[in-house]
This record gives sequence, structure tokens and C-alpha cells, in this order.
Amino acid sequence: MESHTTEIMLRWIVLVPLIGTAVNGLLNRRLPRLMAGLLACTAVGISFAMSVMVFLRLTGLPAEARLVTDTVATWIGFGNLQVDLGFAMDPLSAVMALVVTGVGLLIHIYSLGYMAHDKGSPRFFTYMNLFIFAMMTLVLGENLLMLFVGWEGVGLCSYLLISFWFTDEANAAAGKKAFVVNRIGDFGFLLGMFLIGTTLLPHLGAGEGLFSFGVLQHHAGTLAPMATAICLLLFVGATGKSAQIPLYIWLPDAMAGPTPVSALIHAATMVTAGVYMIARMNFLFVLSPTALNVVAIVGVVTAIFASTIALAQNDIKKVLAYSTVSQLGYMMLACGVGAYAVAIFHVMTHAFFKALLFLGSGSVIHAMSDEQDMRVMGGLARKLPITFWTFIAGTLALSGIAPLAGFFSKDEILWKTWSSGHPILWVVGFAAAGLTAFYMARLVVLTFFGENRASSEVKSHIHESPLTMTLPLVVLAVLSVVGGWVSIPHFMGGGAQFEQWLEPVFAHHEPLVEAVNGVVEHGAEHGDTTMEWVLAGASLAWGLLGLLAGYLVYSRKVGIAETFQKLGGGWPHRVLLHKYYVDEAYEGVFIRPGFRLAKTVLWKIVDVGLINGLIVEGSALVVAVVGSVLRLFQNSLVRFYAWSFTIGVTVFVLYLSFSG
Repeated sequence: MESHTTEIMLRWIVLVPLIGTAVNGLLNRRLPRLMAGLLACTAVGISFAMSVMVFLRLTGLPAEARLVTDTVATWIGFGNLQVDLGFAMDPLSAVMALVVTGVGLLIHIYSLGYMAHDKGSPRFFTYMNLFIFAMMTLVLGENLLMLFVGWEGVGLCSYLLISFWFTDEANAAAGKKAFVVNRIGDFGFLLGMFLIGTTLLPHLGAGEGLFSFGVLQHHAGTLAPMATAICLLLFVGATGKSAQIPLYIWLPDAMAGPTPVSALIHAATMVTAGVYMIARMNFLFVLSPTALNVVAIVGVVTAIFASTIALAQNDIKKVLAYSTVSQLGYMMLACGVGAYAVAIFHVMTHAFFKALLFLGSGSVIHAMSDEQDMRVMGGLARKLPITFWTFIAGTLALSGIAPLAGFFSKDEILWKTWSSGHPILWVVGFAAAGLTAFYMARLVVLTFFGENRASSEVKSHIHESPLTMTLPLVVLAVLSVVGGWVSIPHFMGGGAQFEQWLEPVFAHHEPLVEAVNGVVEHGAEHGDTTMEWVLAGASLAWGLLGLLAGYLVYSRKVGIAETFQKLGGGWPHRVLLHKYYVDEAYEGVFIRPGFRLAKTVLWKIVDVGLINGLIVEGSALVVAVVGSVLRLFQNSLVRFYAWSFTIGVTVFVLYLSFSG
């Protein structure tokens, strides 16, 4: 009975936020703003509570049996093609469910204060609940097709939330950009699924779900010859959703939306969907060293690339946005070297400290009367003490300072990269870690230290945020400090419990890899603790050095920063400030030629010439000509009709006479 109750609970974890969406959406402005927000928070809170209950149920099961499934109905079923509408929770999806609903609940509570005076807040909370529903469908979907439904759902919600203030042209454009870029990636995802279907369908038995993760894993050997093509196509989808080169360009622009949106979608949940998908499909990716190398290289290049851009940005949210892109690169690097559990570990810790930093930036923006330019901030530590100290916790965690959460997950990624035989990738990742600490120190100094550089009118309104906004900051700050302690590595005397929790999900593929490739690529053992201590110490020292350098340059030695900006005639700084002109390059290479192609070929030739001219107007002309001819026989003259009848009868009689 208890098992059945737990299974049924899975569907309600997904459906309760949808119910919140329906109620808020139907009543909309009929509800008071506070009531709409409380309803949305309650829906996510219930989903979080049920996720905790199912998680606790999993902890009571043997490691190899930690799977709870709930099949609602058969979605598609004909022949040997079957796809179920169902949900499943195992150790991997349990972690993601707790992160999505837990951090999502804190962000919903924060939004009560942040959106309190916005007339559209009922619509805002409608979209927020819809996003949680879509994200939970993605995470708990029992098969790849269910995951893709949630995948598309969060894409739609990102469009709705980024362009929430759609009367502002920049917001509307940012929403469209996110939607279009993600569709490009999703096209690759679809092709990957089609390839899985055409390859696997002839080999399925009766009742086997085509895209069920258990079935895909069981038939991974059948998919092995196509593994590289499938994995690369799926990775195209991941580069769009998780903002990797070359499809990362949507995420920084998405900062135009409300700050809680940045925290929920672009720090804690949606952007990690690509990482989750690769980790979920690990049994296929391990069969393709080529695909894994591509994932690792793209990830580490994205990490260093975005870090350099963040050095020169002046918008507080843009700095954090490029930091998110960089951290997603680290997660992809971990997946690429086969450290899937470590990648998910960093997904969790990053959700804590990056959600904290985004919400902290929202508190700053709220205090600064919607100002986001750090150059006119400063001196806010005294007036926003809770925001300041929680922001410091998030900064130290992101910079990889022990014993905060970010240190353990980032250090483990770098160690797995080194020990898996990728020293060059380690060097690049190590360099990106130092840059992260430097630009975060710059952000903190420009925002919180020194004298405030805002106008006197803005200064007079600076105040700490209300409790609904500061309470989530405090909770996330605590998680940013202690969140990494669940997986203290073996060489430090810990048991790496987080990796052990996920081990049943990722430990099954070694026999298959040996059967297909003839070799097993084991993860690094923890026997050589000396090297681990050396690299961990170097990582910590590098992070501290980056923080110290950033603090000194932007608080004590400002001339150094000014000298850099003027270096080489100022072009290096301009290149970073304009994000390597990637958007301009895309504009020139793809967007403008595509617009001209659409305007000249598709519109003038195809639409106006072919469709409108030939088909629409041509068919109208044929009808007009035929009508004009037939009209000659309808002249209302009785004598004409009589003669026509006589001639017709005569011809008919003659035909019968001669044909006989």
C-alpha cells in the first residue's frame, strides 16, 4: 500500500504546479496580487514536500532497487511501437526534483516581495508555476519523449518569462532570441531521437517502450554502431538549452526579464537540463569516446570564453549571466571526462550559490531604483547588510573557496579532468577558475565597497529588501556554505556520499563498454592522495589569489584597471566589452542574409509570385474565364434556350441512330 501511494505521488509532484497555473491563469487579475503569489508558492511547496517524501522512500530501499515508477497510461501504442505517459524517480531524478522544487520554492517566496507592486504579478506567478510543471515533467519523465515534452515546455516558459515586460522592445527581443536559438538546438535533439527510433524499433519486443530509459539502456548494444551520431545530435540540443558554444548567445540577453526569472531559469534549473539529459543518457555517451571528447572540449572552451567576457561587463546581471555560461561549461567538462556524478554535484551546488547571487543582485537593483550598472553603485555594504553578507557567501562559493560548496564540486571536476588524462583541459579549466574569482571580486568591490556613485535621489531611497526577499537569501547562503559537505572526497577523509548516492545510475555501463569497445575506462582511483592534495591546494590558492587581485585592482590600484582598458589602443577591452562581437557576427552571417533571403526569395518569388500569383490569383483567373464563357449561355432569351434544346435533342438522336 505504501509503495503504491509513493508511486501515485509522482504524478502529483508534476500536476500540482499545473493546477496552480490553471487557477492563477483563469482567475488572473480577479485575485489580489498577494493571493496569487501565495497560491503559486503553496503549489510549489506541496510539490517540494512530496519530492522529499519520495526521496526518503528511495533512501530506505537497497541501492540497486532505488527506482519508483508511475505509469499513468499508454500514450502511443500501435504495432511494436509503445510510449507510456509515465513518471519515474531514481537517485538522479530525485536530486534534480529536490533542487528544482526546493530552490524554486525559495525563488517563489522571494518573488512575493520583488513583484509586489507589479500589476502583472498574477500572470507572472502563472508562468512561474507552469515552468515548474514543465521542468518536473522533464526531470521525472519515464522516457526520452516525456523528457522532450518537458524540454519544450521550459523553452516556452523561458520565452514567456524573459519577455514578461513585453512592452519594452528589448525584453520582447530577448524572449524571441531565446526561443529561436533553443529551437535550433532542439532540431538536433529531434534528429537524435529519430535516429534512436529508426535504429531500435525493429529490435523491440512486444510491450517494450521505445524511448523508455530502461529499454534504451537494455538495448544500448544495438544502438552502439550509431552511438556517436546519436550523442552528437543530442549534444546539439544540450548546447542550446545549457548555453554552450555556439548557442550560448541567448542566455546573457535573457537577463532582461525579472530577476527571479534569472535565478530560477537561468541559474538553478532550465539551463542545467542539457547536463541532466547527458547524464541520463550516460549509457549511450560512454560508447562514444568521440562524442565525449567533443562534450569536454566544448565545455572547457565555453568556460574560459565566458569568463573572459565577464571581466569587462558593467551590468551586474550580465556578469552573473556569463558566469553561469562558464559554470555550465564546467558541468559539460565533467560529463565529457565521464564524471557524471560530479557534474550533477556541481549542478546542485551551483543552484545554491548562483540562485543566491542572482537574487542578491535583484535586492541590489531593488534598492538602487532598478539601476543595474555597477559603475554607479558602490558603498552598499553598509545600507544592505543582509544582502551584502549573503552575497559574500555566494561569491566565495562560486570562487571555489573552502569549505564552501563550490570548492568541493569545482575541485572534483578539475581532479577528474586531470586524473582522466586530460592535462590541457585541466589547465584551461584551472585558468577559468582564477578568472571567476577575479571578476567576482570586481563585482563585489564596485557594488558594495567605496562610496556610492548614484544620484542623490537614488541614494535617498536605498534600503534593505523586505523579509520575503532576505529570508530566501539567508537560506541559500547557508546552503552555499554547507551544501558541498554531502560529498567531501575520500582524500580529505570524507565518504563522497553524493557520488555514492548516484553510483547505481552510472555504474552499470562498464560491462557494456568492455563488450563494445574491448576496454573499460575506469574512473580515477583515490589512491594517489598526494596529487589530489596538491591540486586541491593549488585550486584554493588560485581562487584566493584571484579574489585578492580583483579586490586590490578595483579598490586600491584602480590605475591598473584603467591602464588595461587603454592597453593596445583600448581594443582588447572593447573586444571583451562587446563579447567578441559574436552577436554582430551572427547578425552579419546569418540574420541579415536570412532576412534578405526571406524578403527577396521566399516572399517575392515564393509567396507573392508562386503562391499568391500563380495559385491564388491564377485559380481566380481560371474561375473568371470559365464563368465568362458559361455566362454566354445564360442570356435570359427563351428563343436561345429553345434552339439550344432542339439542337441538343437532334444531336443526341443522331448519335443514337448512327451508333446503333
